[in-house]
Amino acid sequence: MVGLDLAGSPRRTTGFCALRSLTSLDVGVLGTDEEVVRTVSRARPELVVIDAPLSLPRGRATIEDRSGPHLRACDRELLRLGIRFFPLTLGPMRMLTVRGMRLADELRRLGMRVVEGYPGGAQDLLGIPRKQAGASRLQAALRRSGIGGPLRERALTHDELDAVTIAWVGRRFLRGEGMLIGDPDEGLMLLPRSRGRGLRGGHGGGRAAKA
Repeated sequence: MVGLDLAGSPRRTTGFCALRSLTSLDVGVLGTDEEVVRTVSRARPELVVIDAPLSLPRGRATIEDRSGPHLRACDRELLRLGIRFFPLTLGPMRMLTVRGMRLADELRRLGMRVVEGYPGGAQDLLGIPRKQAGASRLQAALRRSGIGGPLRERALTHDELDAVTIAWVGRRFLRGEGMLIGDPDEGLMLLPRSRGRGLRGGHGGGRAAKA
């Protein structure tokens, strides 16, 4: 299981987590597309979850198409759940979307199963703080959820913690504890099943592109 907190630009750090079990995981940061593909391939994951938009709204020919729609079905579902996010057509989100779609295509060509994730939305649904509340608080919440390894050995960056979050969500999904929202013909997003907390307003902040 691999989680990637993808940066819009290879000049910025991409969080990486290869999760074999809750206590056996590799965590770090990556840079170029080549490094991302090489490192993910080496992990031989059953599923790759990427924190980046991996599809365009139906009716939008390209990311730069000014006349097309701004939201996908999965984005509208986030709105229904009260989860904050930045639309993929907004500012630096465009760069993140282009890179995410390119990397997803490459990983799929190599035979990997790839799905879009959203750590902020997952954290809201699981009732744990987003990174905007402080990396130490997020790390403590993940540790209380039973995730060990590097989380008990050092302070992780917010990029690494978001990668851990979506790798964990992927693991839960394969165990029947997740949900894919959206339209299969347009693009699906993986989220955990809610613990029943009120979702309106979330924990602040949205998915922000790292340009």
